[in-house]
Amino acid sequence: MNESAPFSDIGRKNPSRGVHLQLGRPNWVLLTVTVEDRRSCLASEQILQHLHETWEHATAWLISDYLLMPDHLHCFCAPQELAVPIEDWITYWKRDFRRRHGKTDWKFQSRGWHHRLRDGENYSAKWLYVQENPVRKGLVQHIDQWPYKGRVHDIRFP
Repeated sequence: MNESAPFSDIGRKNPSRGVHLQLGRPNWVLLTVTVEDRRSCLASEQILQHLHETWEHATAWLISDYLLMPDHLHCFCAPQELAVPIEDWITYWKRDFRRRHGKTDWKFQSRGWHHRLRDGENYSAKWLYVQENPVRKGLVQHIDQWPYKGRVHDIRFP
């Protein structure tokens, strides 16, 4: 590591490719996708509706709970088709969303950040942390007041 590098230069600038999937176990992934230049344009009913519809049809990976912040989104997803890498699925739904939503003056960053929940990590605790984002940013007083969240698929694992 370069000791003289500013803090912003330390660490990974892009997520590692792929998600290590384990057969016979839950493969929950927490995905974060940011708007290019961190523009505040996602927190709207129209965007929520178009993303929800997009994710209903982009089923190589299934979206469970999701939350839209003004400049990024968080969602929990799990593979339905093991042969489709998460990066290919992200590219697919971004393109489908753009067609569904129409021309806009903004776009998503080219990649998303993903983190597979490990055995010891609790989905409920992570979802609570995600829902607290608007509270931490001062956008609402309580998580129930944030309208830009939902669930697309009710995913159950054995």
